[in-house]
Amino acid sequence: MSDPRGRLTGAHAVVTGASSGIGRATAQRLAGEGATVLLTYRASAAEAEAAAGAIRDRGGRAESAQADLSTVDGCRALVADARERLPRVDIWVNNAGADILTGDAAAWPWPRKLDTLLAVDLRGTIACCEAIGPPMREQAGGGTILNMSWDHVATGMEGDNPRLFAAVKGGVLAYSRGLARALAPKVRVNVLSPGWIETAFGRDADRDFHARVAKGTPLGRWGTPEDVAGAAVWLASAEAAFITGQSINVNGGVVME
Repeated sequence: MSDPRGRLTGAHAVVTGASSGIGRATAQRLAGEGATVLLTYRASAAEAEAAAGAIRDRGGRAESAQADLSTVDGCRALVADARERLPRVDIWVNNAGADILTGDAAAWPWPRKLDTLLAVDLRGTIACCEAIGPPMREQAGGGTILNMSWDHVATGMEGDNPRLFAAVKGGVLAYSRGLARALAPKVRVNVLSPGWIETAFGRDADRDFHARVAKGTPLGRWGTPEDVAGAAVWLASAEAAFITGQSINVNGGVVME
């Protein structure tokens, strides 16, 4: 249920890639704390509307919107749509990311995987930030932007896909720190760096591999989308009012820095 006395009561938020996984959980938690939420999706219209409907059923306020964040024009169109639908945008969560690990994409050659990650995860994040940052900085009270990186950016990981992720998500981290300086003091920009989170890849992973990850995690389990959502809500709230340009690993201690 949405809490009329929640930490984010009266706030308006956009969460990209919110039809499932971390994005959906984050939208639900933001709404539960009183925020009005616009959930975006690329192709999963039914799932996104179901997520928004579930928020409304619990007394929250939510809508869904289609967006192609692989192009600059698509990102700018989403920002324009959000600013038209919402009285203001206080919280922007760049969660949308390309899936190169499951389905047909798992068999793509590395150049195609890299191009897709660069388009959605890096350029999409930058384009959305560049479009929402200036109006957010000019509005009374400013706002907060949360971007998604990866905990292993700091240490590296063996493997073809991890190398690509590290390159792209490292770019998100570096860009976010520059943006935090550019938009201060009105807008706070922070980064969430999830580790092994049990989204579709984790749920479908080989059981031996799944068990090895849990065993190698100091807290003894895979993370959940709700674990990441909890960190997102805290960073978006007034409780984190003196925090900007930071990256928080949500990973059970696998990477410590």
